[in-house]
Amino acid sequence: MLKTMMRRAGQCAVVAAACLMMSAQAAEPIKIGSFLSVTGPASFLGDPELKTLEMYVEKINEEGGVLGRQLELIHYDDVGNASSARNFASRLIRSDRVDIIVGGSTTGATMAAVPLIEQAQVPFISLAGAVVITTPVKKWVFKTPQSDRMAAERILANMKDRGITKIGLISGTGGFGSSGRTQTLEVAEQMGMDVVADVTYSGSDTDMTAQLTNIRNTKGVEAVLNFGFGQGPAIVTRNYVQLGMKLPFYQSHGVASDSFLDLAGSSAEGLRLPASPLLVPDSLPQEDPQKEVVQNYKAEYEAHWDSKVSTFGAYAYDGLMLAVRAIEKAGSTDPEAVRSALENIQGYVGVTGEFNMSPDDHNGLNADSFRILEVQNGEWKLID
Repeated sequence: MLKTMMRRAGQCAVVAAACLMMSAQAAEPIKIGSFLSVTGPASFLGDPELKTLEMYVEKINEEGGVLGRQLELIHYDDVGNASSARNFASRLIRSDRVDIIVGGSTTGATMAAVPLIEQAQVPFISLAGAVVITTPVKKWVFKTPQSDRMAAERILANMKDRGITKIGLISGTGGFGSSGRTQTLEVAEQMGMDVVADVTYSGSDTDMTAQLTNIRNTKGVEAVLNFGFGQGPAIVTRNYVQLGMKLPFYQSHGVASDSFLDLAGSSAEGLRLPASPLLVPDSLPQEDPQKEVVQNYKAEYEAHWDSKVSTFGAYAYDGLMLAVRAIEKAGSTDPEAVRSALENIQGYVGVTGEFNMSPDDHNGLNADSFRILEVQNGEWKLID
């Protein structure tokens, strides 16, 4: 009898210990890791991205967290440096032991971290745009912005609607601009359009007059497209007007923010680019499924930070919400379960577009998620 009682007591102790362990695990925060270009030349990307993550992690926690657990944001500033991004990704994985990573402001930073992330088998949602991030598909890597290929498709389709078939292309030599150039050349060929002038500029260039003069002097150019981000596109825009060029002018989604208008000033008048509807939320028809989520994000961000919203912050919003949805669907932070849940998300209406992921598509967006905007009287206007 005594032995039986002792055995049962021992069993109860084991069960109690297991319950305590499960309770402790349940109380542990879910760790969201991030490396972003918060300062440096790409700060116009990383700053609103970090602000968005901080704001919504706080909001989610106030509302009870995820799976009854609080979120903990662990972030590092890679200053737009690919080597730093790789080092921080390693720290997030090995030291901080995060459950998922939402970050990577630039293509260079993202691609520097991808091999480590794939090896460690940690779900990663990138906030950078180049098609190479998710094409070919990488098992553990996802992203929220539309690809540069989609941007090229949307821009060139709009040009073709205007009867334009011959293009002058100017692009940055960094990761984003270089990839955008490649995609534009491929898409133009597929659409039966000709890139009759093809020039580039480096990130350190402060004047692109020579490159634009080359385009202006090329016979047959009917429109000009600049593929780049940062200060470069604003310089190109100002130089374009200074040279008196009157052809239709397009920029890529890499400058889809009000800060670009501040940099380019009146020189931006009339230019077009592809962007999410975040810059023109009130122009969306009432039945548009994105209207409510876009308006809410814009209102909450601007009220919280007292600064204008940007499409780059929206990439972080969608990344965090996709991560939360995947964790909830998985019912745990088990890496494979979360990865599989991410891969099968369907019909998530975000600020950037409607995401429909699959084993063959870790971006989940199409070219139609871009809207064509034009600068009119110093403001963005919805064209298509």
